Amino acid sequence: MHAIKHFITITSHRMKVMKRCFQCGLYWRGLTHDLSKYSKTEFLEGAKYYIGTRSPISECRKQTGKSEAWLHHKGRNPHHPEYWLDNSGPVMMSYKYAVESICDKISAGRTYHKGDYDQSEPLNFWYKKLGETPVHKKTADFIEHVLTDLSIHGEKYILNKKYMKKTYEKICGPIKQRK
Repeated sequence: MHAIKHFITITSHRMKVMKRCFQCGLYWRGLTHDLSKYSKTEFLEGAKYYIGTRSPISECRKQTGKSEAWLHHKGRNPHHPEYWLDNSGPVMMSYKYAVESICDKISAGRTYHKGDYDQSEPLNFWYKKLGETPVHKKTADFIEHVLTDLSIHGEKYILNKKYMKKTYEKICGPIKQRK
């Protein structure tokens, strides 16, 4: 059991996501990102299967064939495309969660690969995992477009409110504001 190392890793990851969400103007999404990872269900499994170079969920699945933490996590965190599935199939992610998802992918790469991180890594990971979970076509197009721009131009180019909104609206349509 690696409770302290796991705590440090998930907290470091959250801080990275928070920074990137803030750059995109998503302050609440940054502050509340992945809080469920501190719940008993997710934290204990994460500490048990902690290896430090990838998600403990992957390690747990490899060893047991399933992950209770993942089932708990994906149902409480709308920045995961798996959250956006209903009986008719994938539903388009709203703007704030799609952007948070991108910030999450970048930060996960930086957390697990540290000095070996490359700005094309989130796009490569996206392609590797594409097909495992149905994703709404417009959501997939948005994420792929942004991650492609990341791989070419870097974080400074994509991580801002203007770029994200313009790109989302071009691909997915107008951003619906909360009433």
